[in-house]
Amino acid sequence: MTTSTPIFTDRLHAGKDLAQAIYSEIQEIFAENQDISPIVYALPRGGLPVAAPVAQLLCCPLDIIVAKKISLPDNPELAIGAVTADGQVIWSKHKPVNSRVCQTALTQAEDKARKQQSVMGKGLHHYSAKNTIAIVVDDGIATGMTIAVAALSLRSQKPAEIWICAPVAPPELIEQLYTWGDRVIVLHTPDPFLSVSRFYQTFPQVETSEAMSYLQPSH
Repeated sequence: MTTSTPIFTDRLHAGKDLAQAIYSEIQEIFAENQDISPIVYALPRGGLPVAAPVAQLLCCPLDIIVAKKISLPDNPELAIGAVTADGQVIWSKHKPVNSRVCQTALTQAEDKARKQQSVMGKGLHHYSAKNTIAIVVDDGIATGMTIAVAALSLRSQKPAEIWICAPVAPPELIEQLYTWGDRVIVLHTPDPFLSVSRFYQTFPQVETSEAMSYLQPSH
């Protein structure tokens, strides 16, 4: 698919479309095994408005898994890896050979992840992924680093399956995402991709207060 115009109005629009796609696939599994239940894990903050409609349609819990990209001060947009708040790490092919530089960048990213986990996880009931279908949701996938390390973290909890789900991702990443997830659901794979934001009419930064509101029972 080649496009230069937005696909989604906003994150909630994308989340509702994604929810329908996930719901269709999960019905097939429920028909065979009703003992397996899903849990939706959003990557905050931008993943929460997308994940909320998914959890709502599936009538299942919504939780968070905090992951941050590891980047260098002189090139903050380039992900050389990613780390979760619980210390799971993956590195990209762009990882520098200087181990001290890598360690500094890792420490900074892990600190950011832990701080966000501390703020957003306060008072939140966390759900174990063991024997569940762990559905990892973000507002889009650019490099795949953060959603991959989130999946790696969930894998340690021994879920029945991990699903990696997003409204958009580069077409060349899809095969690689199956390295981390058992099932990949991506609505659109535009080419050229360039950035996640260009496929949304409005794509503001999601503030912490808004992100946390999606985790309340009323949602």
